[in-house]
Amino acid sequence: MTATQEAPAIKKTVTGQGGGAAGSTTVGAGAVGANEPAATRGRTSIADVVVVKISGMAAREIPGVYDMGGGLSRTLGAVRDRVPGGRPNVGRGVKVEVGERQTAIDLDLVVEYGVAITDVARDVRENVIAAVERITGLEVVEVNVTVNDVHLPEDDDASGATSEGRVE
Repeated sequence: MTATQEAPAIKKTVTGQGGGAAGSTTVGAGAVGANEPAATRGRTSIADVVVVKISGMAAREIPGVYDMGGGLSRTLGAVRDRVPGGRPNVGRGVKVEVGERQTAIDLDLVVEYGVAITDVARDVRENVIAAVERITGLEVVEVNVTVNDVHLPEDDDASGATSEGRVE
C-alpha cells in the first residue's frame, strides 16, 4: 500500500461470545438496471457473525488447538454444551472488526501440551486468512492470536476420576 492510498476504516466489532451487536458488511455494490449483466445486479452483504463463525471453524481445524476462548467463556460454553438441545458456539474466542472491504480478527486459543505454540499460531493464522478471504472476499489485514492456556493430558484424567477422601 502506498502513502497515497488509505485503507478503509474498520468500523464494527463483533465477538463470538453471543449477545454483541450484529451488523453486515457490503462486499459488492452492484449496478442497477436492465442493461447490466445479471451477475452484477444488486448488492452482496455479509453479516459480521459470518466472519466470526468462519474464523472459529478455520482455527479449530488446526492440529494442536484444543479449545478456544478465555477461562470464563470456556466455562460458560461447557455449561451451554451440556444443556439438552444446546449447540456448541463455534465463535467462542473470536472477535472481529469488519470494514467495507477489510477485516481484522483476534483469536483466543488453548493449545495442547507439547505442540510448538509459534507453529500452531502460524498455521491458525494461515488457515483463518485463507478461509475468510476465500469465502467472504474480504481482505484480512491481521489475525492476532493469544494463547490463554495449555491443555495438559492429566486434565482429562482428573475430570473423570473419582477422588478418594483423606478421612475414612
